[in-house]
Amino acid sequence: MSNLAVIGTQWGDEGKGKVVDLLTDRADMVVRFHGGNNAGHTLVVGDSTYALHLVPSGILHGDKISVIATGVVVDPGVLIGEIKDLTARGVEISPKNLKISGKAHAILPYHKRLDEARESKAGDAKIGTTGRGIGPAYEDKASRVGLRLSDLLDLNLFESKVKKALEEKNCLFENLYGQKPLKTADIMAEARDWAAFLSPFITDTFEIIQKAAKENKNILFEGAQGVQLDIDHGTYPFVTSSNPTAGSVSVGSGLAPNKIDKVAGLVKAYTSRVGEGPFPTELLDDTGTRIREIGREFGTTTGRPRRCGWLDAVVVRTAVDLCGIDSLAITKLDVLRGLDEIKMATSYRLDGQELFHVPGVLSDFSRVEPVYETFKGFSQDISSARTMDQLPPEAKTFLNRLSETVGARVGLVSVGPERGQTIILDEFFK
Repeated sequence: MSNLAVIGTQWGDEGKGKVVDLLTDRADMVVRFHGGNNAGHTLVVGDSTYALHLVPSGILHGDKISVIATGVVVDPGVLIGEIKDLTARGVEISPKNLKISGKAHAILPYHKRLDEARESKAGDAKIGTTGRGIGPAYEDKASRVGLRLSDLLDLNLFESKVKKALEEKNCLFENLYGQKPLKTADIMAEARDWAAFLSPFITDTFEIIQKAAKENKNILFEGAQGVQLDIDHGTYPFVTSSNPTAGSVSVGSGLAPNKIDKVAGLVKAYTSRVGEGPFPTELLDDTGTRIREIGREFGTTTGRPRRCGWLDAVVVRTAVDLCGIDSLAITKLDVLRGLDEIKMATSYRLDGQELFHVPGVLSDFSRVEPVYETFKGFSQDISSARTMDQLPPEAKTFLNRLSETVGARVGLVSVGPERGQTIILDEFFK
């Protein structure tokens, strides 16, 4: 038995979809444990490309169990649309291989409208949310007024909770944001369709995960976003509304911390982020544009262009120490091909001091100067490499230095978007 957590070490978009899909071959169950459809994973399988937002990446393997666990917030309409789209493309999805926690909270129309209204009113001070209602749904969860997916199993109860929620939400819409109120009847018209479709999938995922663990199954825990978007440990307030760190695996899934055997950290060979907030290694020149275009750095969920820059090893080191990362999975190394030189920030300088972790004060993080090490670039096509020895010496030097400076070994290197374009060094499941 081996239980593996896959965590993004940067600001998300590190290529978790491909790595999780690849590692699912060795897993029995894939569990999504936090976040919502503000995250997206792109998977390339042969000539087909799949964009997943709520459904775990393991769903492309019909013999595996995919679990949307308790820590996730679920937009029922989006989830149904995703299931229907995948099914239409020949992906087998049924209550046998997709399990949805009844304890997971629902994202409702008033959450999305509230999210959009706040961002619009904030103007230049906006956070840069996706407008998907994630934050307001987690707010209601923390305030103990949220609706769980299990509430869809009793529509009378669901309706009474919606009616109660709208007393407050409509007051905000009308008096603060100058918008028309929402109607309970309109939400319930959608809810009846949600209930009819999703009821067979809604279950007690705690019991399912516990049973798998006791039967010595291999469980893969799929994170969304990245450590620097963690609401507690990230660049607050420019963060998501959940915890993408390894400590959240137990909270979001219900499996005890001592049952997590290994943590793999996803590292893109450069750095990107979406939305507002500090970004010390951001490139606002032709190199940044080139990386964005070659790396296809546009949001899977929103389509927004991502900000791109050199690899920030300080960000990665912070994630390694925070999450207890054992092994690094490097993605998109091939995107750096053709650059004359490649840079990596190995520390920061702030007010005459050298820093080796991301500072906890946002204003300090905004002022740091990255301390770079420069590496010779490589021009060789690496997409067919399947061992480290098949990589050019310049690429190996870059990877070895990353491992050395962050304190974790390299366990996997992605050299292209397809499943097979991968160098696997570690045995992630033992």
